[in-house]
Amino acid sequence: MGMFAPDPAFLATSHELGDLPLCQARLQDDARYPWIVLIPRVEAARELEDLSPGDLSRLTDEILAAGRAVRALGAPVEKLNVGALGNVTPQLHVHVVGRRAGDPAWPGPVWGHSPAQPHDAEKLAAVTAAARAALGL
Repeated sequence: MGMFAPDPAFLATSHELGDLPLCQARLQDDARYPWIVLIPRVEAARELEDLSPGDLSRLTDEILAAGRAVRALGAPVEKLNVGALGNVTPQLHVHVVGRRAGDPAWPGPVWGHSPAQPHDAEKLAAVTAAARAALGL
């Protein structure tokens, strides 16, 4: 997979959960939403088309696993949003966000809605443990 380092923007806005077979999994630091970011550990990948067919299949499996983990974080989830935008941070990454009617950004996108509300230390420990367990990390 070559040399991998997450873009510094991820280090500032999320917490590392661990490595899946393809992706580094990270917990987005916004307590309002159960939210996992998957970053394929593929050097210079910016687009889905930069992945091999095998890695693309693996990414799909990891997105599904992240969806199950998002649901395990304790907040009610009515709809999973999955997005690979990359307009601000071009390194290939996929957001898996649990949404529900009445959440702060509903029914619009979470991006750019309002400043993140970081997890407090106790909540961060609990959701990190739940996400790692659900992902088998």
